[in-house]
Amino acid sequence: MASATIIVPCYNEELRLNVAAFRNFDIPSHEIRFLFVDDGSTDGTAALLEALRASDPRRFAVLNLQPNQGKAEAVRQGLVTAIRSQREYVGFWDADLATPLGAISDFLDLAETRPELELVMGARVKLLGRKVERRATRHYAGRVFATVVSTMLGLPVYDTQCGAKLFRMSPSIHTLFDTPFVSRWIFDVEILARLIQCRRGKQLSPIEKVVYEFPLLEWKDIPGSKLAYGDFFRAAFELAQIYKQYF
Repeated sequence: MASATIIVPCYNEELRLNVAAFRNFDIPSHEIRFLFVDDGSTDGTAALLEALRASDPRRFAVLNLQPNQGKAEAVRQGLVTAIRSQREYVGFWDADLATPLGAISDFLDLAETRPELELVMGARVKLLGRKVERRATRHYAGRVFATVVSTMLGLPVYDTQCGAKLFRMSPSIHTLFDTPFVSRWIFDVEILARLIQCRRGKQLSPIEKVVYEFPLLEWKDIPGSKLAYGDFFRAAFELAQIYKQYF
């Protein structure tokens, strides 16, 4: 049985958080704990999360950040907290459950059979037999972005921005989140850049051998996303920052 803590960053999620889905989620073959990071919410998110924690403290924990830090820092601080708990795996999952919680089991099952993997990341690939529902404008903008990222990193990565990722607690992962990200929006790209950087000059397996993109069986655009079209221009600026910092 594998043990994992999944970080769920939350900012003003009172009306969108599917509390019942988290309460009813259970994987008999694995031990899953959720750490919700309330990132300075101004609605009733904090009270909602506290009620969830009180309902089952063994499964649910809450980390409160004040003031709002942004998703990148919320995820990072959540991961740092989770790493201290000495679980076998840590990860993060978008609060809107665009990626269903059931995929956690798929990620863990894969990681347990592939001990060389340090990171399993969801990939939103619209294939026959899969239910991946994504707005066309977001899809094509995402493909352009992914092509630029793939070229910059020198990796054939398909989807860096899916909000479902699982890390094995290997030595390189332990130090991956020690310092804040330089990016606020595309920290997923920066995670890969840090994995590349930590391998330079060391006798470690190349990143292509330790990262696995898992084509999701199901993914759906959820209304109420806080991502605006202007953020694509901000993403371009942050890509330049990441390149300067790590390459």
